[in-house]
Amino acid sequence: MAAAEFDERFTDLDVAVWTSSYLPAWSSRAEASATYEVGPAGLDLFIPSTQALWCADLHDGPLRVSAIQSANRSGPVGSTDAPQPFREGLLVREEQPTVLGFVPHFGTLSVTCSAQLSPRSMFSAWMVGLEDEPERCGEICVMEVFGDSVADGRAAVGQGIHRFRDPALREDFSADLQDIDIERDHTYSVHWVPDSVEFAIDGVTTRTTDQSPDYPMLLILGVFDFPDRPGPADHVPHLRVSRVAYRGLS
Repeated sequence: MAAAEFDERFTDLDVAVWTSSYLPAWSSRAEASATYEVGPAGLDLFIPSTQALWCADLHDGPLRVSAIQSANRSGPVGSTDAPQPFREGLLVREEQPTVLGFVPHFGTLSVTCSAQLSPRSMFSAWMVGLEDEPERCGEICVMEVFGDSVADGRAAVGQGIHRFRDPALREDFSADLQDIDIERDHTYSVHWVPDSVEFAIDGVTTRTTDQSPDYPMLLILGVFDFPDRPGPADHVPHLRVSRVAYRGLS
């Protein structure tokens, strides 16, 4: 069961909670490892120009990622059993231990962060099912922002539900323009209860949905770079997460 409360300030990275590799079952923990620092300001995720591509032989289009996730698991090598397969026919390349660091199931989750992006990069925080059963795969996107949507103190902030292969859900996602400077701290939150999810930025409700994944979920925090898109090749995308807070339903 999820803890009743969780308050992460990232003065260090607790390996009993956080896996510092992005969906490592589809590659390996080493090949998917993040470039990051932790300290008094929180967690800093970077993508330096020297960072290798993620799943270069499998992903449709070149992608580089620095991300951490609050749980990790997979089936054996050669199986299809791991969270968030990104294409058909994926097989586990490196079996992952089961680490259930932080796996909320209903409650209020908030992520306070800032970012520096170029037009070819993005940042995101999302919760997704562990896929310990195949249909437990839906996603609650707390936020995602692409750098090419950022201009004049505004940004398109993606929030909503991604169905994937969960038959109980439907796709319900939008990226609406918000008056927001992403280089300053903002708090993105979801209030997740049976039958609905409410999304907010800095305490102001931005959207609601009348559906809700009903299973524990892991949290992923990440910054992404798409080298084949227009933008400066020498820019280092940067996401700073100063706090993750959660309160379960009473």
